[in-house]
Amino acid sequence: MLRRIAALRPPPPPPRAAASAGAAPYSSKSTSIPQKQQRVRDHAFDGIMEVQKRVRRFHALYSLILYAAAPTAPSRGGGSGAVSVPFTRLGALARRQLRLAPLDAGRFLLRHAHAFHLFLHPVHRMLHARLTPRAAAALRAEADAVATALPSVSVIRLRKLLLLAPPHCRLRLEHIHLLRRDLGLPDDWAESIIQSNPSLFRLTPDGFVEFLPSPTDPPDLTVAAVERARERHYREHRAPDSAEEDARFAFPTRFPPGFKIGKYFRIAVWKWQRLPYASPYADVTGHDLRSLEAQRRMEKRAVAAVHELLSLTVEKRTTLERLALFREALGVTKKIKEFLLKYQGIFYISTRGNQGKLHTVFLREAYYKGELLDPNEIHEARRKLEELLMISPQKANLDRMFTSMGRGWDELGGGRCGGAELRDEFLGNGGGRKRHADIDGADSGEDSGVESLYID
Repeated sequence: MLRRIAALRPPPPPPRAAASAGAAPYSSKSTSIPQKQQRVRDHAFDGIMEVQKRVRRFHALYSLILYAAAPTAPSRGGGSGAVSVPFTRLGALARRQLRLAPLDAGRFLLRHAHAFHLFLHPVHRMLHARLTPRAAAALRAEADAVATALPSVSVIRLRKLLLLAPPHCRLRLEHIHLLRRDLGLPDDWAESIIQSNPSLFRLTPDGFVEFLPSPTDPPDLTVAAVERARERHYREHRAPDSAEEDARFAFPTRFPPGFKIGKYFRIAVWKWQRLPYASPYADVTGHDLRSLEAQRRMEKRAVAAVHELLSLTVEKRTTLERLALFREALGVTKKIKEFLLKYQGIFYISTRGNQGKLHTVFLREAYYKGELLDPNEIHEARRKLEELLMISPQKANLDRMFTSMGRGWDELGGGRCGGAELRDEFLGNGGGRKRHADIDGADSGEDSGVESLYID
């Protein structure tokens, strides 16, 4: 009877499952860094990506302008604003290649009137689009900055990148080509750098770029950026022996606002900072990784390798997709996003800029309140274009540009309905921006006074 009663009793409820590391990453009493953590937003970095969204759209449309004007168009680095194409062709290319909505291309050009100039062609009598002189000057400034850094800085940067892939020190040509803009390399870097320096690089038949030793290499070629920062900090602050031991293998760490740091998590970070590791430029292929201590040191070395790659970039950031191309060379695990989220005090992943489909990895120590602490000439040249794209369209004399467009509203919207919609959006429905009284007929096609609006 007792057995029958016991069989009829419901089983005891299962023990309550502990919160996963992803849901509550800081409540654990373990003194090791949790493997999975939630991403805490940092609005300073997300604001940078909101600006970069406009920059990417600008470059995409400008590439279409050069493509539509080929073969007479100059190279992208030249940034000539004299190249113009019919907007009907530009809108068709934007819909087909960029997957833009019918009105998105025209809306972007109108919102950035300081970068793009719309005018009625005096001969073809069609609406044309081209760069303004200020936008063309910003592109030329960037091309000049890249050309200035080409003889020395770009070569050293590329050689250090190849050294991050021991023991063979070789990387795929197409992977470096995708990272060329982040590294500040010209579009023809394979000819201007690889083929122009046969004693420093070798291009293999299977599509790899190899590092060749040279007696002209500087002695600090294999010194990581974090090691130089530690040495500089030690010379400036002369810490006691105990603090020197804590900072010997430490990384600059600054957690995002709102990141909860408990007592045990703080202890885990302190233990991780004191953990020794091999240099990202050292060959560790023959090391025994069976022990847990060796695996932890290799993981910290992978953090140092990612840190060094981001330090080699011009703006100390790159996309997660491009970073994943070098995963095997850097020794990073397959789940690279979880790996970077584990160290949010060193890296930050922003999902802004492309509806969550684009992930950008920042080096946190290189920025302060959304500004790059150590800017360079290429970054300063790119800032000019960013500032130009951030100018409000209300500060441009849009009425004069619209006058030079004449009857091009219908072409801009892809039809009468679309043109009327954009006209109401930017001019208002009769009661919006007041039109200037000193403008003659709308179909005059004159745009002589428009170009002067975009010159400082």
